[in-house]
Amino acid sequence: MVSFSRRSQILLASSAAFLLASCGADDVASPGAGSIPITINQPAPTPTPTGTATPTALTAAQFALATTQSGVTITADEQLALVNTGQNNNLNGFGTTLNGVYPVNGTSLTTASNPQTVLGNTGFIQNTSFVGALSGPNDNAFSGWTCNSSSATFLNSGSCTAVPSIGAGTPAASCPTGLNDDGTNEVRNSAGAVTTAATFRYCRLPSVISADLTLAKIPGLVYRFRGLTEVGVDGTSDATLTIQPGVVLAADSTETSNDVVLVNRGSKINAVGTADAPIIFTAQQNLVNNGVSDSSQGLWGGVILLGRAPTAVCATGTGPNTADGASTGATTPCQQQIEGVSGRQYGGTNAADSSGTMQYVQIRYTGIAISEGNELQGLTLGGTGSGTTIDHVQSHNSADDGIEIFGGATNLRYFVVTGADDDGFDVDNGWRGFMQFIIAAQKAGGSTADSFATEIDSNGAEDLLPRTYGRYANFTFVQTASAPAAIRLRGGADFAFVNGIVKTAANQACVNIIAGAGTGADRTTIRPANSALQDVGPPTFNSIYFQCQGR
Repeated sequence: MVSFSRRSQILLASSAAFLLASCGADDVASPGAGSIPITINQPAPTPTPTGTATPTALTAAQFALATTQSGVTITADEQLALVNTGQNNNLNGFGTTLNGVYPVNGTSLTTASNPQTVLGNTGFIQNTSFVGALSGPNDNAFSGWTCNSSSATFLNSGSCTAVPSIGAGTPAASCPTGLNDDGTNEVRNSAGAVTTAATFRYCRLPSVISADLTLAKIPGLVYRFRGLTEVGVDGTSDATLTIQPGVVLAADSTETSNDVVLVNRGSKINAVGTADAPIIFTAQQNLVNNGVSDSSQGLWGGVILLGRAPTAVCATGTGPNTADGASTGATTPCQQQIEGVSGRQYGGTNAADSSGTMQYVQIRYTGIAISEGNELQGLTLGGTGSGTTIDHVQSHNSADDGIEIFGGATNLRYFVVTGADDDGFDVDNGWRGFMQFIIAAQKAGGSTADSFATEIDSNGAEDLLPRTYGRYANFTFVQTASAPAAIRLRGGADFAFVNGIVKTAANQACVNIIAGAGTGADRTTIRPANSALQDVGPPTFNSIYFQCQGR
């Protein structure tokens, strides 16, 4: 195609010839003797394009953070060399490559690998031809069922601070059988006059749901929960809590207890929304205009699912566990108390255990630090098995982790963490599973100093069994907070990363690989494969686009 400037020149020349011809000249001749001299100014030569400057390659210390634990260090140079053993990695990304969490165009930022081949899994992992969780600026995989904030915005999604759709505009007439009628949201002044008309009714869940219960979508009704709300009683009564699309559940802000929805071992949750009608767990403050802000967090505890799949960390008197999760030789199979509540156990010997299904769900404004190392986060999985389905879930503005997984074998797909105050994805205690199409977009400020996009295996016991074994495919980690790196991998965990995007802010490395035991080539986390220890070898990185240090 002729450029605009070249088209202009052609038109000007044609016009000049036409005008000369109109003056009687049949053609254009050179001036003869005595003619007025004509000076022709030659155009300046077109500069040779220089292209986009290629930045200086990152040093090892800029790319990776070295941490000493128990006297053991994996140097930044060693971490860089380990990543360089992979294929199709770009360690020197720079420039405007992302618009939030979306690639600015549909061209993969680095050559993608077949994740099914790299990870050796075709049952859960899907083949893709792009890196990151999104294929381009128009990818609608996260559209509608998510909510938007300063941490990340998604196509066709509403604001996280907006009041969820409750419907009708008038309160439901009554509560379903078995629920407590907490009245409406009507507000009166001291004289008894109505200042805010009622628009919905609160129907409170019982503290223990001991039989199957379905929460239907009823216009003008919000399901409220107060304190510890449990589904089933471990070892006594199993129950299933079914939640229909579009249902809104709100933590009770009228009292000070830690509001938590907990599904005990043997029981299930069946929370299946749709892209157009996600199920929303939120704080009561989110039910009034301007009741929450972009920085709100920690307004209630979170959602906890407990199962009977294996865990590596055992309570006193249980375990120890074995590589197959059977606790062979133990008097009592390995189990452990979950963080955040007292006396609720997770773990067992059934790797295929099911704690139910969560699909198209938002969990907003959660997270409570009860004590150091004893926190509630957006979603907590404790010993949930591969029979548990978790996909199309968003954890937003948790005051702790977006999701923490203690042991078990549950796989995740289409999971997004926005604005977590601590880690996005925290996995430990022998979790063995796969994740694909996951996003961690940290808040711009105010988070804790060690808020990684993912923190892997933090128990410090390097060789407990089953060994933590994870596989991430098609992930986007946008690190804008104050953490020293995006990926922290430690504790002897076995991990593989493929088709990912990692972007960090200025003065932030991309990876932080740590070993807490061993010497030389035998340092945990990076040592060679050893089947006797259920160790498959050093972590692997393939087709990862790294854009570190705010470049």
